[in-house]
Amino acid sequence: MILVALAVLLLAALVGLGRKPLMAKTQGRHAAFAVAALAVAAAAWDAARGGWLGGSILLTAALWLATSAGRSRAAVHGPAMGLTEAAAMLGVAESADTRTIDAAYRRLMLRVHPDQGGAPGLAAQLNAARAAMLAARR
Repeated sequence: MILVALAVLLLAALVGLGRKPLMAKTQGRHAAFAVAALAVAAAAWDAARGGWLGGSILLTAALWLATSAGRSRAAVHGPAMGLTEAAAMLGVAESADTRTIDAAYRRLMLRVHPDQGGAPGLAAQLNAARAAMLAARR
């Protein structure tokens, strides 16, 4: 049980450090995968001894850490969108005001929102385009 507690503390420490700086470097991702593997081993050991709750918690945390380590920040958020590309995506001029940008965003989001059967990737691109256009207005 002490091994399980130590694994949980180590996992909590890695998560507490923040995923962004940790996962940005290759060594950090390798360390996260190693900790995830240790957590899986501890979960199996705990489950074999009858500790199903602790084992399932450790297994869930290990799976989350492994999937988080596998994705880089650029893969999740994509590259920064330029003003010209953002304006073309929203269908507005580069010099459009905030009200025009918001109206175009709402009109397009009603069509492509995942809750309405649209694509999550396209909705994310529209969010990025709106953010880029509004950031240029400041």
